[in-house]
Amino acid sequence: MWNILQSDREETVTLRKTTAWMALGASTLLTGAAFAESHGGALSGELRIISDMSNPAPRAVMEGMVADFQEMHPELDIELTIVDREAWKTQIRNSLGANPPDVVNWYAANRMLPYVNAGLFADVSDLWEEPMFEALASTKGAMTLDGKQWGVPYTYYQWGVYYRKDIYEELGLSEPTTWEEEKANCQAILDSGRKCYTIGTKFLWTAGGWFDYINSRTNGYDFHMALARGEVEWTDERVRQTFANWRELIDMGAFVDDHQNYSWQEALPFMVNGEAAAYLMGNFSVAAFRDGGLTDDQLDFYQFPKINPDVDFAEDAPTDTFHIASGAQNVDAAKEFLRFVVSAENQTKINAGDALGQLPVNAEAAVGDDKFLQEGFEMLSNNASGGIMQFFDRDFPAEMASVGMEGLQEFMVFPDNLEDILARLESARQRIYE
Repeated sequence: MWNILQSDREETVTLRKTTAWMALGASTLLTGAAFAESHGGALSGELRIISDMSNPAPRAVMEGMVADFQEMHPELDIELTIVDREAWKTQIRNSLGANPPDVVNWYAANRMLPYVNAGLFADVSDLWEEPMFEALASTKGAMTLDGKQWGVPYTYYQWGVYYRKDIYEELGLSEPTTWEEEKANCQAILDSGRKCYTIGTKFLWTAGGWFDYINSRTNGYDFHMALARGEVEWTDERVRQTFANWRELIDMGAFVDDHQNYSWQEALPFMVNGEAAAYLMGNFSVAAFRDGGLTDDQLDFYQFPKINPDVDFAEDAPTDTFHIASGAQNVDAAKEFLRFVVSAENQTKINAGDALGQLPVNAEAAVGDDKFLQEGFEMLSNNASGGIMQFFDRDFPAEMASVGMEGLQEFMVFPDNLEDILARLESARQRIYE
């Protein structure tokens, strides 16, 4: 049996499988039974899970996964506690302390670091040595710290350049694959009376996306992550080269004017109206473009091009994860649940358009017919060999991210302030990481 505990009230809620979840896969029990048989061994005892999948659609997915896993292991007692997503960010450390659950939700890469360093997440490297985990190769780096893996991913989504295909066709442009081609396209777009890129930096984080891509394309994933961990000085010449590359676009006038006054949504009309040709953004923007009136014939997507030809592609793909608490009481059941989460069958089901509507982390899973999800899945599964970044405000500690993004926005508006910005960021690095 299993039950759900509503966080803060500790009230037992009767399970009701939603019709939407049931509709996602009538053959769930068949595939689940096949999975259970292939992974052998009856599980028993209690499995305690705390999840932050509190919004309606993710909650239905989480409850559905637990229900399916319960069908596969009827002797197991599963207790699922749903916690508000924002509240969990402050509750997780205490929850992992005294009387910890077996499995929890969190985030990948450096966002795991405080809990790994505190000995609160269990090392699950043995899972990643199993053959089925070869299909998760593109996400392994994001789950790795100190050469070990500390959890599994369950969903992610791509970032990249969404652009007006009709404008590119009008100007005779093709998708760029190099920095020189990117700049040449931009110049042609500017010559046509349009801006190359729309962006809204009022809330700072969008500037972080530009830094992620230009820095990782200039210096590589390992360097970018070392900077995020505080191991590289902001005044390092390699960081300066990132800003030099970025400034080439700024000096061209590539970005819409006064972007510091717009949110990311408020910057959308520039592209919808044809005043700008592209937007570096996450795949969640596609719905907003469609709502704004752009058709899929007008809208397309390309991978951010190479800058340094010796550097492999790294991609921003924010990744949500499951982890086993180091104090877990039912480790065998917890590991089996993680195997189930990343299985191709489950990944196909939970990331479907009427569930999470994101990308499966298992390269053997199926993706729906949405062209942007298909392109993102292909890119992340087969052409992100450099590594998976989690985005600036996830990869950097919260205080460094805040100070850093302020500096990035300032640079986009006042690029001549670079030396002052770098000195300020370096001073913050020395204080924050001490």
